[in-house]
This record gives sequence, structure tokens and C-alpha cells, in this order.
Amino acid sequence: MNKTRIEWIDLVRAIAILTVLYIHSVDGIYIISSDAIMNYTLFSRIFQFASLFIGRIGVPFFLMITGYLLLDRVYDDQKVKKFWNNNCKTLIVVTVLWSAIYALSLFVISNKYIQVNPVEAGNLFFSHMWYMPMIIGMYLSMPFVAAAIKQFADRTIFQATVVFSLLAFCLPFITVLLDMQGIQNVAIQYCLGFSGGIYGIYIILGYLVKKGMFKKISSNVWGIVTIVSFLICVLFQYYTFIRGYNFFLWYEFPFILTGSFALFELVSRMNSVRFYSQVKVLSKYSFAVFLIHNLFRLPLLPFIVMLPFTEPVKALLLWVLLIVCSYATAIIIYRIPKFGKFMLYMR
Repeated sequence: MNKTRIEWIDLVRAIAILTVLYIHSVDGIYIISSDAIMNYTLFSRIFQFASLFIGRIGVPFFLMITGYLLLDRVYDDQKVKKFWNNNCKTLIVVTVLWSAIYALSLFVISNKYIQVNPVEAGNLFFSHMWYMPMIIGMYLSMPFVAAAIKQFADRTIFQATVVFSLLAFCLPFITVLLDMQGIQNVAIQYCLGFSGGIYGIYIILGYLVKKGMFKKISSNVWGIVTIVSFLICVLFQYYTFIRGYNFFLWYEFPFILTGSFALFELVSRMNSVRFYSQVKVLSKYSFAVFLIHNLFRLPLLPFIVMLPFTEPVKALLLWVLLIVCSYATAIIIYRIPKFGKFMLYMR
């Protein structure tokens, strides 16, 4: 963690981890319940679709924080080596360590409970680990990207980001729209080269926020963009559902980009954060909780699913339990001398 703390960054980081835990709670409940409940109520469906938008802002928030904090630095050969040693090497070791922990946990649970499907359990256990190799790759490239963008005016970087975003976000969306109309296998070939794809775009946007590229746009406009993006995501999911089209809301959906970015820009304008002492704790252990939380999701799910509540209530209950269990465990592990901070990748 940085010694000089930025209150609104801590708030964004806290929101990010809470939304990640939230979407994993909702996904867990609805994936398991779908085997027994074929027809949810309309409210339950809308809750699920709304939750997917809320949950999908977490990763963009983490990436935009990365761009805000790391791309505005000056790197030379020595600083690159130090950055890689302090970040990439340690993160690789931590990733291997936690992958082994999850693999061992999956082995134990699958052998202890024969009714547990190892494939489905594995998907739940490792559903968040895709983020690790992605962010490691971004960290490896970070010094070179930081050095490159310093050669160009912020407006030039913004223009390139707009073009890359149109390619990475809008073209796949057009393909989905065509596929829904029965026009299949229409894919426009393009290559974003060294841009980092959709995840690199989120990082660059965080850098542009730090440069103040969007300060002239009023907060009311950004608020409207956030709300409209949310509504479009919910309505589009509902539309694809009633059409019987198999659509999965992911980070390349253009309105996840606009919604998460607009909200990030809005929060960046906060001069102070209420209840900051609590927010700082949530932020401090955010990555540790990210690493830990899925260890609790699978054991808790069978008990929560059996409760006589609706799916939204079950999801919210699981979310609260994940927050409590994950943060308590992170705080305990953190206090293990010499080992705790390393295991949790606490900076």
C-alpha cells in the first residue's frame, strides 16, 4: 500500500472489492438454484441483471486505479528492475501459492462430499483467478507503456484510446446484435497490438483521469452517463433473455465501460470521504480478500441455498457472510510474522 493515501482511491478500492464479492455471491446462488428453479420471478430476474452490472464495475475500478497510480511514474532501467521485483515476481509467487491452496481445497471437498461436481466446484473455486495472469501481464508492460505515453500529448493519447475503445468494445457489441438477428459468424478482424486490449484501455483511462482530461465535463453529465449505462445493461440483458439469446455480460460490453468510467470520474472529484477510517480498512485488505474469499463461497453455498428465502435475499446474505469471513481471515493471516503480508501480497 502507498504510504501517502488518497482518500477517494481508497473508497474506489473498497467499492471494487465489495462489488467483486457481491457478484460472486449472486452468481453462486443463481448458478446453483438454476438446477432446481427454472422460472424465477420478474423481480428476481431484474435483481440478477442489475447485480451483474454492479458486480462488473469492480475489475474496471481496480484497473483504473492501476493506471492512475502507476502510469504517471518515471521509470529507468533500475526502477524497472525494482518494479518487477517488488510487484511482478512477488505476484507470480503469490498466484502459484493461492492456486495450490485452491487446488488442495477442491481436492479435499470433492473427496469428502461425493455429491459435489468437481468441474462445477472448480469453476466456482477458480472463477476469480483469471485476473491474476492478466494483471501480471499488465504489470510487466507497465514501465514501457508509462515511458511511451510521456512522449505524446494527453489529447493524442485520448484520441487513440477512443479509437481502441471503438474496436475493442463497439465491434463485439455489433457482432452480438447481428447474431441476435440471425446474421451469424460476422466478425471484423482487428488487432490492438500492444494496447493490452480491453483491460489496457481501462488502465489508460485511469491515467487520463489523473491528467484531468475530463474535468470540464460536469458531474451531472457523468451521473447521467452512469445511470443510463446501468439501465441499458439491465434492459439489454432482459431483452436477450426474453429472446432466448444466450448473452453473458462481461467487461467488453460498451456500457460496462461507460458506466464504470463515469462513476470512477465522479468519485475522483470527492475532496473527502465520510467514514474514512472504515473505508481505509476495507481498502487495505482488498486484495487479500480477493485472494481469500472463494475459499468460503463453496462451503457456504449449500447451506444458504437451502434457506427458505428468495434468491435475492440468499445472495445478499451470502455476500455479508463472505465479507465478514474473508476480512476476518485476512486480518488474522496478516498478523503472522514475516509470512502474512507476503502471502496476501500486502504492500
